[in-house]
Amino acid sequence: MSELRALFIDLNSYFASVEQDLRPELRGKPVGVVPSMVDTTCCIAASIQAKKYGVKTGTMVRDAKRLCPGIILLESRPHKYVQYHQAIVEAVNRILPVAEVLSIDEMVCDLSGSHTQIEKAIELARAIKNSIRENAGETLSCSIGIASNRMLSKLASDMEKPDGLVIIRKEELPQRMFGLGLRDFKGIGSNMEKRFHRAGIFTVEQMYALERHELRRIWGGVVGERWYYQIRGEVVPAEPTQNRTIGHSHVLEPAMRHEGGARAVLERLLFKAAARLRDKKYFTTRMVVWVKSLEGRQKSLWSQDVRFAPCADTPTFISAFKQAWEKRPEDLAPYTVGVSFYELTSEDHETLPVFEQEGKLLKLSRAVDQLNISLGKHKVYFAGAHTALDSAPMRIAFRSIPDLGKEEKM
Repeated sequence: MSELRALFIDLNSYFASVEQDLRPELRGKPVGVVPSMVDTTCCIAASIQAKKYGVKTGTMVRDAKRLCPGIILLESRPHKYVQYHQAIVEAVNRILPVAEVLSIDEMVCDLSGSHTQIEKAIELARAIKNSIRENAGETLSCSIGIASNRMLSKLASDMEKPDGLVIIRKEELPQRMFGLGLRDFKGIGSNMEKRFHRAGIFTVEQMYALERHELRRIWGGVVGERWYYQIRGEVVPAEPTQNRTIGHSHVLEPAMRHEGGARAVLERLLFKAAARLRDKKYFTTRMVVWVKSLEGRQKSLWSQDVRFAPCADTPTFISAFKQAWEKRPEDLAPYTVGVSFYELTSEDHETLPVFEQEGKLLKLSRAVDQLNISLGKHKVYFAGAHTALDSAPMRIAFRSIPDLGKEEKM
């Protein structure tokens, strides 16, 4: 009999469940968490009760009100969600060490020794659920998936929600998977699904029938071979990970939905992203600035890609941003804005600035970072963000958990 190697924990309706834990009067009621209290934004989380009405992450507020007339909308409180996340990790660690935190509401534990046997694994899963409720928050529930590798344990965690516990044993493969759709597998999004369709693959059964070289061709590389073994329950060594991008985005408050407001918020986002880049000791050669406009139910996107020599200093980024901003369309009607750095490399792999001026700009940027850490947020900043200092508060990308101590000072 095969051994179970991974236990995946997925918190249910996480942000909304935290709000219900903090406010007992909301328990058992449909709740939606939004970035700002306007009808033109979307829900970033929905409680278990709201989901029964069809409200989910990404549902526009106006649609959420139509689907669930009694929904209670709350503005998000990222600091609280990070604090609860930390308590959840501690609660899980009481039972089993967390091997990797994958997002604000997902983590995975490795199983070994007697814990690889089904009875012991089930005991651990139930103990983890109890520990989270007792030590992190009584309204918090999670779905747990257990399997012979991390990929399948994630798949199992999605099979029964909320508060599920699903085990996929290696000897059940592939038949256990045949009732699923391609999109149920982590990593197969809309674009990858189209690739499978172009190859004549429309079902999971057809996918399992593919040979290694065929999966490699569809995926366009070695990922396909890794996929071949993982869906069969094999443990494939993890590839080295690194930050592929650093960035921030923000839904503009109504008063900031004009060119001047959008520019100020973009510069504020730029400075935050630049500080994070330096904190993680990266250089970048590419920046993308984008603005989304909202017309009725349709969204249009303007973006500009700017490239430069490897750097990490804010003045260079400001200059690049100005170049990008000059190319904006005349009819820009900003609703959401964002800026991201790509093609990141470690400082250890980059030659320090050759020219004296470049070195000074990097030292200046680092000095500003240190002053804000020492003196407090917004004590020192570049002038472009002056009118947007209170805009773009902390947001949580599900795959990136902010450091509260540093975030408060950026």
